[in-house]
Amino acid sequence: MPTFEYKGLSAAGKNVKGILESDNVKTARTKLKRDGIYVVDIKDKKAQAAKKKAAGPSFTIGSGVSTQDLSMMTRQFATLVKAQIPLVDALGALVDQVENTVLRGAISDIKQMVNEGSSLHKALGKYPKIFQNIYVSMCEAGETSGTLDIILLRLAEFTEKQNSLRNKVRSAMMYPMLMGVFGFIVMIVLFVFVIPKITQVFAETEMTLPWYTTFLIKVSNFVADYWISITVGLVSALIFFFRWKSSHSGRQQWDIIKMKLPIFGRLIRMIAVSRFAKTLSTLLAGGVPMLNAFDIVKNVVDNTVFEKVIANARDNVSEGESIAGPLKKSGEFPPIVIHMISIGEKTGELEPMLTQVSDAYDFQVDNAISGLTSLLEPIMIVGMGLIIGFIVFAILVPIFEMSNLS
Repeated sequence: MPTFEYKGLSAAGKNVKGILESDNVKTARTKLKRDGIYVVDIKDKKAQAAKKKAAGPSFTIGSGVSTQDLSMMTRQFATLVKAQIPLVDALGALVDQVENTVLRGAISDIKQMVNEGSSLHKALGKYPKIFQNIYVSMCEAGETSGTLDIILLRLAEFTEKQNSLRNKVRSAMMYPMLMGVFGFIVMIVLFVFVIPKITQVFAETEMTLPWYTTFLIKVSNFVADYWISITVGLVSALIFFFRWKSSHSGRQQWDIIKMKLPIFGRLIRMIAVSRFAKTLSTLLAGGVPMLNAFDIVKNVVDNTVFEKVIANARDNVSEGESIAGPLKKSGEFPPIVIHMISIGEKTGELEPMLTQVSDAYDFQVDNAISGLTSLLEPIMIVGMGLIIGFIVFAILVPIFEMSNLS
């Protein structure tokens, strides 16, 4: 049973505060009124704690709710609503079912607000870090049209696909990142601790060393003398890079650079196009007005280059013109996408066309990620092998020469 913390005035006019258990705020107020207490403030302790965590200050990292938790909850919610279970009872069932404590606390608070007469989308809007604009807007459209169960199923599918795409990209990037970190650590250990001990033998013999061995010794001495400075410099450079990237101008410049990168630039563009088409299709299918849908899509694509193009398209739509025009002028969207959107606008089948675009680009992204992963793995292995091979060769050749001289 929920626990409420209250502040109020007694019949004698004294300030009182305390804690009591009750089914909801309304029942708690009735109990306190019966005890002669005029309630000034009353809060659900558990919901308040969850609310602070989910919609807290800007320095918190994430919401504490994964997209997998959210999509699973949404699918369960859709099933309950489709079974014609009253909204408050459905939310109550979710509170018992959901395992994530942050999400459970948020749903408990949402249930309380809905029970007190709030609409579902307004209650969801109290938790922007858990329920993004697309989620709230689609639920609003579902409530208005009476198709909330269908909307929730579409939201669950949308969230699952977005999560799947995000995981594929992360998996593709994880291998080269781990190899890079591992390679850096191995190089530091070799140059600081291993090579100096071996090359000390060469110094004692005073033999003439090949140029590549001399080069290796100089690099080893430099790294051994300044390895702390090198490490601090690299860490500082990374911190500076991430701070620059998080700034408004830095984010714009970085997005432009990313789009021009060989191999990766094409993949980033395909992901942005797929996200644009899938999100806009989902919103339009959910009954969200076109202009509102563009406002949401602009924030979902997570790319400033595409944000500007989408903003121009929204302005075109608000003036009664086509979507395809500004998309074509930008040069950022492939011709086939422009063609399909144009046909969709003319035939009144924009949402199905966008879905086809999204499905096609999801398939291309899957193939591109698989190809990129299969390409990066051998490149990283060969690169590491060449570096280690050079070090071994530069050390072993003088050792063989010493053996022949003796």
